Amino acid sequence: MPWRKDVRYLVTLGSLFVGLLFVMLLRAQGLAGSPVYVESALPNLVQLDLENQQLESDNARLREELAKYTSGGNVSALAAQQLQTGKLNAGLVPVKGPGIRITLDDSKRPVGKQDTEDANNYIIHEQYIRALTNNLWNGGAEAIAINGQRVTTNTEVFCSGTFIQINGTRQIPPYIIEAVGDPKNLQAALNQYFLWSYLGEAQQRYGITRTVEVRNQLLIPAAKLREYHYAEPVKEG
Repeated sequence: MPWRKDVRYLVTLGSLFVGLLFVMLLRAQGLAGSPVYVESALPNLVQLDLENQQLESDNARLREELAKYTSGGNVSALAAQQLQTGKLNAGLVPVKGPGIRITLDDSKRPVGKQDTEDANNYIIHEQYIRALTNNLWNGGAEAIAINGQRVTTNTEVFCSGTFIQINGTRQIPPYIIEAVGDPKNLQAALNQYFLWSYLGEAQQRYGITRTVEVRNQLLIPAAKLREYHYAEPVKEG
């Protein structure tokens, strides 16, 4: 029995729709295997490889730390050792050892009455102390103190009228700079520094004091623990 016209229309439309779905499915399967699809997936593969490398690095670091703890036998003792090392690096513990002692003092001579004479040539300035301290660090100093004040990353040295302020304390001459380290290297660093030669000339011309002594044993005091009210450590991750 022949179909009605409206039924034939619906069947034809359904066939076209099924065919369209079939063509789209074939194209999707072909695209997945095409070079374009593979190339678009490469960045993800590279990122995955980088993440794997990072994980391997983290695992190696964790294995190394675990080996330290297991070989140490006593976890608390190892933690205490690491804490002591951190305090040593921060200058929070007193240290002793060989080094040099530098003495700087103002001149005792009266300032010349000539108009060209500058009174600043007869005194020790804070920039001399800062420069010599940096020079000693460069020469391999492991610990430095100025008039008994431990030099750390928080130490300030600046002029405040008739005295020099160091670590919040008022210091007057003579200024004693003590540095623990290899005395030969520390002396060599001084002798190669132009300021040291300048101070030697000022000693002869204006009478300031500039001396250096090699000491077999120096005692460098610990720095005071700094109080933090605003800064806080950033947690990893």
